[in-house]
Amino acid sequence: MSDSQPLDNSELGVHQAARLEKLKKIEASGLDPWGHRFDDRSFIRVAHTLIPQIQFKKDDGTAIPLPDFGGPEAIDYKAWKASHGPGEEIGPNIRVAGRIILMRTAGKLVFLNIRDLTGDIQIMIPKGHLPDEDFELTKSLDFGDLIGVDGRLGRTNTGELTVFAQKLHFMTKTLEPPPEKHAGLQDPELRQRMRYLDLTYNPDSLQTFLKRTKIIQSIRSTLSKHEFVEVEGPTLHTIAGGAAAKPFLTHHNALDMKLFLRIALELHLKRLLVGGIERVYEMGRVYRNEGISPKHNPEFTMIELYWAYADYRTMMDLTQQIIVEAIQATGQGFQLMWGDLPIDFTPPFARRTYTELFEEHTGLKISDHEGIVKLARKIGLHPDGKHPDVVVSEVFEEKVEDALIGPIFVTDYPASLCPLTKRSRNNPNIAERFELFIHGMELANAYTELNDPILQEDLFKTQLDGMAEEDSMAKMDTDFIRALRHGMPPAGGLGIGIDRLVMLLTNSRSIRDVILFPLLRHES
Repeated sequence: MSDSQPLDNSELGVHQAARLEKLKKIEASGLDPWGHRFDDRSFIRVAHTLIPQIQFKKDDGTAIPLPDFGGPEAIDYKAWKASHGPGEEIGPNIRVAGRIILMRTAGKLVFLNIRDLTGDIQIMIPKGHLPDEDFELTKSLDFGDLIGVDGRLGRTNTGELTVFAQKLHFMTKTLEPPPEKHAGLQDPELRQRMRYLDLTYNPDSLQTFLKRTKIIQSIRSTLSKHEFVEVEGPTLHTIAGGAAAKPFLTHHNALDMKLFLRIALELHLKRLLVGGIERVYEMGRVYRNEGISPKHNPEFTMIELYWAYADYRTMMDLTQQIIVEAIQATGQGFQLMWGDLPIDFTPPFARRTYTELFEEHTGLKISDHEGIVKLARKIGLHPDGKHPDVVVSEVFEEKVEDALIGPIFVTDYPASLCPLTKRSRNNPNIAERFELFIHGMELANAYTELNDPILQEDLFKTQLDGMAEEDSMAKMDTDFIRALRHGMPPAGGLGIGIDRLVMLLTNSRSIRDVILFPLLRHES
């Protein structure tokens, strides 16, 4: 067998045909090229983790040193085996399975590198030390094939951890060639469209998604410490409420009714507060029919939680704890990079009011409506006919948000922008709300929740001037008002964008790099 090389696209058809011929050869030998159950398999990381601690022992229990196996070309494995007495094996029996990512021959030896979820390991297949049909099988192997191996674990004289094969098992024959050697999948869209190849041949991508899992597990663990209950709410809503966003519209045929894919989790979770679930959260997908950018995907994962008898200050403390413990769960320090931008997550995070930041970055008093309108026009906004606080909000987005390095809690927003939020007891024009920003990106949003049904209904009825309905959170939900009339406890509420959090904790600059299957245009 000659050394195999991954394929150039121009050779695609030729190599596909060659793989099909090998498939027929495997079938003709009586083997199933699609594999079967393979019990008692060790993860590759188990081998990597345990081998330094293994003490090879004779039958009487006395330790022997880890043997030197000689160089790959010079090794006579069978002779080495015969020269050692009972009990002086090279290491434990091990059973591994994975995808072939490297193949080479050296005389009567075949070397493979295989990869599983946890890493890579070398396989040495010496002719004459395993059944002839197994060695013959190596001639039908290709890059990308999945195989199982039974053998002894040890090291070569170069120190490389190796499984010395005693039996091969065919798991799956691949009919398509892998991407170009060394370059792997570099085109971002191709990586996102063919995520299965991205994960296989780009180890960093796999580690990003494994780290995402640890972050999500950490969040659940943090909330469990506070005795939160996780629930599952409906994804089809009759009213697109709980956020300011344009929904996806669908139709239920049997009931002949218009439905929306949910844009938020809020209103159903608050109903559960009324029902007595005092600490409740949901982590799940929400859908917004809006643009696509490095920070936005039409479907994304968020968590919303509600804590009875708490307020937005409680939510700030909890948000900080969630992030700090997620960082610790991924084995990182608090000094992280996001691209070439540093982030210092050392607690406590900064806290500044909306008004302070607006006046600091615009040089205008937040009450100077005339000056704010002039500034809005100067930076390309269209303030005419809009509520003054809407103009303030648009200027804040343009002039302030991108300047927020963070992590920083921006607190105490104009009340008119927050129809689901309780007003400050000291100033009814201020809502008890915060947003957490890091490098201009909003990561979390929280309120002291409004639980006054009379005020809530009034706010639902009064849309902010100049706002399209999909841009306003104030959508009438009569059943929600009815629930409030039965008594919702005062509470703090919090929403965190999971994908954005993962972006920041894995040094990923695009949201599509942390979503396994982001929405893409049709493939041409």
